Amino acid sequence: MANPAKVLVTDAQMRNSLAVIRSLGGRGLEVTGAETTRFATALFSKYCRHKLIYPGPDNYPDRFVDCILNEVRSGGYRAIFPVTDSSVLAIAKHKKEFSKYTLVPLPDTEVLMQAMDKAETIRIAQKNGLACPETHFVNTPDELDAIKDRLTFPAVIKPRRSSGSRGLALCRSKEELSQKYQDVAASYGPCLVQEYIPHGGDELGVYLLLNHNSELRAVSVQRRLRSYPVSGGPSTLRETVSRPDLVEIAMRLLKAMAWWGIAMVEFKVDPRDNKPKLMEVNPRWWGSLQLSVLSGVDFPYLLYQLITEGDIEPVLDYRVGVRCRWLLPGDILWFLSAPHKLSNLPKFLKFERNDDIISLKDPGPTLGFGLASLRFAFDRDMWKFVVRESI
Repeated sequence: MANPAKVLVTDAQMRNSLAVIRSLGGRGLEVTGAETTRFATALFSKYCRHKLIYPGPDNYPDRFVDCILNEVRSGGYRAIFPVTDSSVLAIAKHKKEFSKYTLVPLPDTEVLMQAMDKAETIRIAQKNGLACPETHFVNTPDELDAIKDRLTFPAVIKPRRSSGSRGLALCRSKEELSQKYQDVAASYGPCLVQEYIPHGGDELGVYLLLNHNSELRAVSVQRRLRSYPVSGGPSTLRETVSRPDLVEIAMRLLKAMAWWGIAMVEFKVDPRDNKPKLMEVNPRWWGSLQLSVLSGVDFPYLLYQLITEGDIEPVLDYRVGVRCRWLLPGDILWFLSAPHKLSNLPKFLKFERNDDIISLKDPGPTLGFGLASLRFAFDRDMWKFVVRESI
């Protein structure tokens, strides 16, 4: 009997990495999970056969690339699956070298940056007539001063490159805009200044897999029920819904980018006109990936099939009304930070069958999360990553 194909999955502390490992390992592939520490959630999964410890791509991108490259050069890997923005970008920049030894399911860097850079995404959307918040592209303080009198407040500052709503700032006046822009730009670089879309409309994500000709090969749509931060961030409880109109809009955008592979296109329904507005594209595995898999669309394995076989049959049907929760720590942080805790308590205590991490079939990651939490308890950078303010 032939040995199973080997795959490498980075960022094993992340819940989306756990979903990738469970998917591929559950399909019989031999999975190596990789992180900066052995105390990482997904490394405790029964589907994670091997562990690799690497220098972090945020602080040591060159050393990270060298470590991963040495592993795939000598390890006989069929494919590598980077997960977070920093890992994706580091490997994409060296895709030609990695591709000598393994399959890399990423578009070229020029295409990738159209989605990673929120300014480029919005420009492409505007060019193709897609509805999005009114946006100003600001690179310098002088450019900020030039638009102040044209803005309607409140307005939102959004970094051109960030994830998980990090760096977002709500500004209610010109003075607040100047101060907050200076603070955000110091940490994240040039930013967008956007129209504020009020609360009250649905927040939805379209999750897609496209082949090398930018043709749809898999899709699901999710609606956020709870998020952390409360004002807008990763979903802590969500459900699958049917929104073919949003799928069509997302495909128009990704085709204009000449995209292939996986992507998440995020929309927010504007309660003032009930129209969905494009918010951003995430060109990587999404945090709520486990829900997509549970609803019948096994994106990680489908992507593996796509890159190993050249193309796959479309998987366009999924179960609607399936829910999944991110309890540890997402929904706990939602409850602690949301107003009206007494009225929220019954919702928080309601049992949810599906969870991003907790699983009776694969209990190890729950223990892994606990050990990781103990390790990171006194890590200031990790607390900054986890705890975020609402805008």
